[in-house]
Amino acid sequence: MRANSTACRPVYVIAEIGVNHNGSLVLARQLVEVAAAAGADAAKFQIFRAENLVTTSAPKAGYQLSTTDQKESQSSMLKRLELSEADFSNLHAFCNKIGIEFLASPFDPASVNFLAHLGVSRLKLGSGEITNAQLLLTAARSGLPVILSTGMSSLDEVEDALGVLAFGYLEAKAAPCMAAFREAYESEAGRSMLQRRVTLLHCTTEYPAPLKDVNLRAMDALRESFGLPVGYSDHTRGTAVSIAAAARGAVIIEKHVTLDRNMSGPDHRASIEPAELTQMVVAIRAVELALGPGGKPIAPSERNNREIARRSLVAAKDITQGEAFTEDNLAARRPCHGTPAMAYFDWLGRPAPRSYLKDEPILP
Repeated sequence: MRANSTACRPVYVIAEIGVNHNGSLVLARQLVEVAAAAGADAAKFQIFRAENLVTTSAPKAGYQLSTTDQKESQSSMLKRLELSEADFSNLHAFCNKIGIEFLASPFDPASVNFLAHLGVSRLKLGSGEITNAQLLLTAARSGLPVILSTGMSSLDEVEDALGVLAFGYLEAKAAPCMAAFREAYESEAGRSMLQRRVTLLHCTTEYPAPLKDVNLRAMDALRESFGLPVGYSDHTRGTAVSIAAAARGAVIIEKHVTLDRNMSGPDHRASIEPAELTQMVVAIRAVELALGPGGKPIAPSERNNREIARRSLVAAKDITQGEAFTEDNLAARRPCHGTPAMAYFDWLGRPAPRSYLKDEPILP
C-alpha cells in the first residue's frame, strides 16, 4: 500500500452524496445504503453553515438556477440543504455500522474541527476552496490527510494551495503568510509531507460538465507537476468518463449519486442513479484488474496458446536429402513444434539434412 494511500484498492470510489439528501437525514441514510450496496469505498457529504459560506446577496450558479427555484437566493437554498452536527454524527455511526467510510467536505474551520473530533480518516476539500487559505491551513493543522479537488484552478493556484497545506502540516503555531507558504512548499520536509498526506483530484466544475471541457490529460499534468497521487472528480453525465479516468491511472474516482435525477435540488441532474453507480463500480474494478502490473510478461492464460498460434518451419512439399531449401519447398505453418518461423531466411539455401514429407516439421 502506497505511503499516501487512499485505500487498499488501487481505485478508491467515492459516492458523492453531497446535498442530494435535500436536508433529510432519512434520505441521507438511504443514499449511504445505496453507496454501500454498489460497492463504493466511501459515502461523502458536505458540511457547511449557509451564513458562513455565502452572503445573503450571493447569486446562484447557472446550473442552480436551472434546477431550483429561481426566486430563491443561494443562501436560502443552502440553508434548506443543511444537516446538523447531530445528523452527521448519526451518519458517521451508520456508515461504520454498514461498512463504508464516512467522508465529508468541510466549508469552514469549525466544520474541520468537528470532523476531526468525529474521528474521520481524511478530509475532502472542494474545488471552490482551493484559494481559501484559512480553510486549507485549518485542514492541514488537523493532521488529517487531504483530498483536494482542483476544478477552476491553474497549476499555479494548485501550487499555492499546496504551499498552505505544507506549511500547516509542518508548523502548528507559526504565523502564516504567503512567503512562509512558499518556503514550506519548497522545503524537502514540506514536499515529503505532501507526498504522505495529499491527493489531488482533477475536476471540471460545471454540472453537468461538457465532455469537451473534461480534459482527462490534465491528470497527467497534475501528476507530473507535483508528484502526487491524482484522481478524478466526475461531474459529467453517465459513467464513461469515470471509467476512462480509472484506466488513465486515477487513484480516486468521485461521482455524485442520487435516488432519482428528477428530484428537486441543485445536483440531482448531474448525478447517477443507484443502478448506474453499481455498474460504474463493477467497471472500475474490471479496469483496475485489467491494468495489471506493467511490463510485458507472458500472461499465464496465454502460455498454452503459444504453440498453437505460432508457426514453425515445415516442408511445403516432399524434399529429398541434400536438396536445397527454397521458397517453394519451405513454409512457416502452425503449430510451433520445431524450428521457429523467425529462422525462415536463415534456412533458405541450406541443403536438407535428410528427406522430408510434406508438412513434416524441420527440426533444428
